[in-house]
Amino acid sequence: MIYELDQAEFYKCERLLNGIGHVETKAVIEGNNPGRVFVDDLHTPNSGLIWLGNHDGFFFIGEEENEGFLQEINEYIDKTILPEARKLGLTNFIAIGNHSKWDEMIEMLFAHRYMQKFNQHVFRYESLIAHPQPSAKPEYEVIKISEDLLSSQNRSIQNKSFLLSKLKEFWASPNDFLDKGVGYGVVNQNQLVSLCFSGFVAGNVHGLDMETMEEHRGKQLGQLAASSVVNDCVNQGIIPYWDCEEANQPSNAIARKIGLEKSFSYHVYIFPIDT
Repeated sequence: MIYELDQAEFYKCERLLNGIGHVETKAVIEGNNPGRVFVDDLHTPNSGLIWLGNHDGFFFIGEEENEGFLQEINEYIDKTILPEARKLGLTNFIAIGNHSKWDEMIEMLFAHRYMQKFNQHVFRYESLIAHPQPSAKPEYEVIKISEDLLSSQNRSIQNKSFLLSKLKEFWASPNDFLDKGVGYGVVNQNQLVSLCFSGFVAGNVHGLDMETMEEHRGKQLGQLAASSVVNDCVNQGIIPYWDCEEANQPSNAIARKIGLEKSFSYHVYIFPIDT
């Protein structure tokens, strides 16, 4: 059978995680970021599936040749997970192996589905030496995402909902982000137009997320916000972690420009929920 663990029992899956793998899985298991965990055994799990709280993927962890888990997981996905995913408005199931041996199993498990395969790159900041920060044009200002900025009393930013909605994608509350994360924004005429912040946190590794409003793209604002985050992380002994699709050349370019180095690559499998 497949069981869902209570969050207080996530620690039972720590030994199943790839030590040099994805920050997202560790962040959920450590209890820093929201997520759900499904396993083959409530007491001593050998294989599992982590559903990220931002609904951005399902990670297969642990033993990839666990016959009991493999025999049960497809039916569990169809009868339990996909109905919940539909209610949340999700249209795709995103499957990722926490280590590369899962790739073959994922392809076998979902061979009956219309599935696409993509390559992802992970960049990390290994040297812990501050990187030169690009200069901002006079009409743009870089600010830190702080308790004061998020306060309802602070009305200097007119579109604070943009920031709050982005934080909500990753964190249970803004206070959780303030306790564990680092973030910067770029402001233009009292509007936040670009953001970079810690999306997932595990130990001293921070998985970064970035968003720039469409009308302000192409002005290196994302690089400006990201560089500010990276330098702050370096000063605190935090390792920045940047995950992007291989085909997303602008994101790959930003990672390199702010001093990150490619750490590893992995495959992402996507199939539509309703087929």
